[in-house]
Amino acid sequence: MMRSLLFIPGNLPNMIQNAYLFDADAIIFDLEDAVLPSEKDNARNLIREFLSKNSNKKNTLNFIRINEVGGEFYKDDLELIVSDNIDAIVLPKANVSSVQTLERALSNIEKSKELQKMIHIIPIIEQATSILQVDQIASLPRVIGLILGGEDLTKDVEVKRTSEGNELLYSRSRIIMACAAYKITSIDTPYTDVYDDSGFEKDTLNAAALGMKAKCAIHPRHIEFINQAFSPTKEEIEHAYKVVEAKKNAELEGKGSFTVDGKMVDKPVVERAINVIEKAKKFNLVKDDEE
Repeated sequence: MMRSLLFIPGNLPNMIQNAYLFDADAIIFDLEDAVLPSEKDNARNLIREFLSKNSNKKNTLNFIRINEVGGEFYKDDLELIVSDNIDAIVLPKANVSSVQTLERALSNIEKSKELQKMIHIIPIIEQATSILQVDQIASLPRVIGLILGGEDLTKDVEVKRTSEGNELLYSRSRIIMACAAYKITSIDTPYTDVYDDSGFEKDTLNAAALGMKAKCAIHPRHIEFINQAFSPTKEEIEHAYKVVEAKKNAELEGKGSFTVDGKMVDKPVVERAINVIEKAKKFNLVKDDEE
């Protein structure tokens, strides 16, 4: 489970050293757009050195955005950065073919380096052709989430990226449904106007209301609100515990149905309540033994 993913340029040592101070659920160390070609080697070395010393110091997921499959930097990215210190590769310009190519490459590297874990993949859906393939991409075995790449996608479709985000409604919806169907995480695009707080908050709440489960950020100041928007509220948590307790009492009394706050409770409501409690525990909103 994750709510917030923070992009950090791989060639900025000060930001890398502070990566775990921002309370993001995952850090995406970036080797692609944020790093000039002349800085690629330096960025790989900085990230590799940092993770070799710090990857287990905090309960934060470590992701690496590599360069495009088939590009001149792709193979070096994988060879130098893949290790047991990372959790997933974030793949730009993803499509079915490129994800499958990366899966095969990771299998070979895991074997040759004798890694102790399987490295997952989070494709970035940022091309019109990828939107049309999104169901197939979501179904691939290493894929644990999909990121909507709003900037590149709107460029590909030749529409303007707006603060209202209406131009992304269809793409968001396709990704949400594909991720829900395959039980992986739908991850919203970053809001790129860093100091437009009102626009950012509306965009984040809209994504959450549509069904996105997490959101990327390009600035640490966005993390706190993202975590809040994608966490269950206090009222939702209290209601979830009430539903679970009522279910236990109904079972003890031999009742097949029951009500909570005057409303009939069925299986989907119970499952939703259990999911809310699991999220609350995961994100330290309640204690594991809280009743």
